[in-house]
Amino acid sequence: MPSAPTFGADLAASLVVFLVAVPLCVGVAAASGVPVELGIVTGIVGGLVVGLLPGSSLQVSGPAAGLTVLVASAVSQHGLAMLGIIVLGAGVVQILLGISRLGTWFRAISPSVVQGMLAGIGLVLILGQIYPVGGLAQPDTTVEKFGGLGGLATAMVTTPEGLAGLGLAIAALLVMTGWKKFVPAPLNLVPGALVAVILTSAAAALLALPVKKIEVGSLLASLNPPALTDFGAINLAVLGSILTFALIASAESLFSAAAVDRMHDGPKTQYNKELVAQGAGNAVCGVFGALPMTAVIVRSSANVQAGAKTKLSRVLHGFWLLLFVVLLPGLLAFIPTAVLAALLIQAGWKLLEIQAVAKLVREHRSEAFVLVLTAVTIVATDLLIGTLTGLAVAVVKTAIEVSRLSVNAEHSEDRVHVELGGNATFLRLPRLLDHLEKLPTGKHVHLDLSTVRHLDRACHQAVENWVAEHRRNNGSVEVAMPAKAG
Repeated sequence: MPSAPTFGADLAASLVVFLVAVPLCVGVAAASGVPVELGIVTGIVGGLVVGLLPGSSLQVSGPAAGLTVLVASAVSQHGLAMLGIIVLGAGVVQILLGISRLGTWFRAISPSVVQGMLAGIGLVLILGQIYPVGGLAQPDTTVEKFGGLGGLATAMVTTPEGLAGLGLAIAALLVMTGWKKFVPAPLNLVPGALVAVILTSAAAALLALPVKKIEVGSLLASLNPPALTDFGAINLAVLGSILTFALIASAESLFSAAAVDRMHDGPKTQYNKELVAQGAGNAVCGVFGALPMTAVIVRSSANVQAGAKTKLSRVLHGFWLLLFVVLLPGLLAFIPTAVLAALLIQAGWKLLEIQAVAKLVREHRSEAFVLVLTAVTIVATDLLIGTLTGLAVAVVKTAIEVSRLSVNAEHSEDRVHVELGGNATFLRLPRLLDHLEKLPTGKHVHLDLSTVRHLDRACHQAVENWVAEHRRNNGSVEVAMPAKAG
């Protein structure tokens, strides 16, 4: 049993996390194009299921802004009925990855790729959510979103709904931005997003502004469990979505865990167990036909900053969500969609991490290139292609960087001493051959490879061929090979 001080700290933290989670659960669901109740269901499962399982003690799970693009694409391509199967399948894959002890390998993914993935998601999120601010439906493709910006700008300044939505969104962004900075403690412990939603929703109601509001139905009626017949519709495209959901949700959760571990001095995350916990949560969400979940850094950091001591805080936050949606679901119907769009625009802006990108450009341009390429490719194509492109470029970049080869030649009257160092791989084969072919024929060459750390088969064969050619041209060669030629 937790001690009284620990219980009190967890209880207080759970209320803070609950207040942060409510608008985000609703906003992520709305942005994903599914009933808003499904976002609440995922938040409840994140608290009551994942919160009880071992893995991480203080990070909090639920629907994430980073998956909205993926969910919206899956629903558009496969239909809402298949969402449960995709999320269920992703959960099973995550459980298998965790049981196979592959969770720690997610930490080996290049941070530039992950940061680029999040930046790309942030850009797509911002580009899509500015349309609800103007009272317009979000276009389906990136090209249409860019093409519709002129009409959106016109709607924002000429139509009553556009003007009202723009005013509410700006007000919400100002409140969220300034709340922590200008409001003194302990009042600023109340989440700025919640204050913004309450104030702007009240203003919209009191002024009878002509804005679209959240449509709320019954929680039970909104559940979308997959039918047995739906499993027969699984094809390669659905399997691709399952793997994409599983890999991206896993990467986001485990990178979040690494960040949260740096925020507190308590027990650190057990990555494989956390991956199993995330998989169990997604499997349950899939059974209900709800949104997929990840560990969410916004809720997790709020949990730590609010003084949480144990996993009880995240379990209680799930209980408060369940209580809220059972007793007070009608309150959600007062929230304008423009305000939720503002919340997600701010979330997208945070995903961009402009300062971190600028620092990376100054200090590591090759890493910055991977980040920007990943983000731009995601915006131009989709999340999977962009992420895979970033991973491929990161692997090639790393291979080139670790395959450094030095070639030093010392010429005397009757001989040449050539010393190679570093890693002689096929990536450096053109440079190696260029140096060897420039050596004068007919002379004695001492080729020293003893300090080469790695000599691959391609370079080994190239050296042998050059030695044979040099000897045919009346030269002599003495080769000192490395202790181990890879």
